Amino acid sequence: MAVTRDTSNTTSSLALLRQLEWRVRHAVENVLSGEYRSALRGRGMEFDQVVRYEFGDDVRDIDWNVTARLGEPYRKKFIEEREVTVLVLFEDTPSLQFGSGAVSKREALLELAGLVMMLGAVNRDRVGCVHITPQGYVFREPVRSRGAIMHSAATLLGTAPPPLDNVSPPEPKNPLPPPAGEIPWKLISRAAPKHSVLIWLSDFPPRPAPPGWAVFCRRYQAMGVRIDDPWDRELPRGEPLAVFDPTQGRLVTLEGSADERAAHAEWRAQRDAAWSRLYPDPQSRLIVSTEESRLDALVKFFHARMRLHR
Repeated sequence: MAVTRDTSNTTSSLALLRQLEWRVRHAVENVLSGEYRSALRGRGMEFDQVVRYEFGDDVRDIDWNVTARLGEPYRKKFIEEREVTVLVLFEDTPSLQFGSGAVSKREALLELAGLVMMLGAVNRDRVGCVHITPQGYVFREPVRSRGAIMHSAATLLGTAPPPLDNVSPPEPKNPLPPPAGEIPWKLISRAAPKHSVLIWLSDFPPRPAPPGWAVFCRRYQAMGVRIDDPWDRELPRGEPLAVFDPTQGRLVTLEGSADERAAHAEWRAQRDAAWSRLYPDPQSRLIVSTEESRLDALVKFFHARMRLHR
């Protein structure tokens, strides 16, 4: 798959990740204190045997067929998984290249992707990455080596943003490659073992769920991470502003009219509704503002998931 790569960008991104690594290690070892692992792994996924239910066991594990047959409660016992595969899906859309503040949505979401991959590296998980652009996709196999994960994250962070015009189809790589810009769900289902952690980072515009999404959510631990610019939540007030719209590739003028604000409110409602349909469980979706600390947002997210599993 043809991708624009800049060696100097990759090198600087690797240096940045190494500077942030101590913060990630501190978060895992002192703040999360193992909660990252329990938040991702939860209960073991592999069935072991049926045992007598005891006070304090999770009632969700009760085997009602055996309980009815024997006349006393029995539960299913699971084997705790020893290894987790984390697959990061970074959907690099033109809308991410907007930013009303110090950083663009793309810069903030890339940092989140890098932090997620670093968390996996620190916890000795297998981490892979799929980078989807309007030109196609790049797939990096899940690996456990810290160095390989760091290099993969640095390469992702150092990749130039996709052009806003002249979108070309991907170079042929498979007999039937997915159309440009589409996520290769069939490839992911082959590459990621059952119960892998699937973290999808995107702008998540209002759109239908991917075909077979319900099956993916049963097969994997699916989580969504969305980045929001302050203007996504509310349009600026005051004098008319000329801003660049990356989805249309041109300058537009925000007048601040009532119709404009009504259209924005309708778009926001449609976007949030589609987001909730995609991830009905609030503990499986994370929204981060470009103005807040990305690492702090991840820590709070894993804390919440830990409390749910407990």
